[in-house]
Amino acid sequence: MQKETTIDHALRATWQAVAKMYNEQAARHNSTMATAFVLLNIDSENGTPSTALGPQMGMEPTSLSRILKNMEDIGLIYRERNPEDGRSVLIKLTDFGKEKRKVSRQSVITFNEKVRENLSKEKINHFFEVIDKINQLINERSIFTDAERKAV
Repeated sequence: MQKETTIDHALRATWQAVAKMYNEQAARHNSTMATAFVLLNIDSENGTPSTALGPQMGMEPTSLSRILKNMEDIGLIYRERNPEDGRSVLIKLTDFGKEKRKVSRQSVITFNEKVRENLSKEKINHFFEVIDKINQLINERSIFTDAERKAV
């Protein structure tokens, strides 16, 4: 089997191209894709508990902590004690963070609009059906048998 014909290669290569595109766009605004992703996942009005951000974004706590520290240092976010749970901290956007969030949001909208302009609604629907099925197979752990999982 040639790598160019495998589903995982197509997914990985496409995601790498998308990530590169977003990082290039973010760099034009002195940012990174990771920072933009965090901005988009923080509730712009009420903030988001820091403990909810990692799982929400599928990000490891150490990576997220580093990004949040950098975002705080450059004035995109601030931390505030959660009034509903004194043990937890809310991550809130500064006015500067809200401006950068708008830029990030517009970049995502532009990307999605351009892709949708170039594909039929039917093809977009098929794409999401395929992605949903792949995720279902992974979540059900039905791709590899127990013996194959143990062998690795």
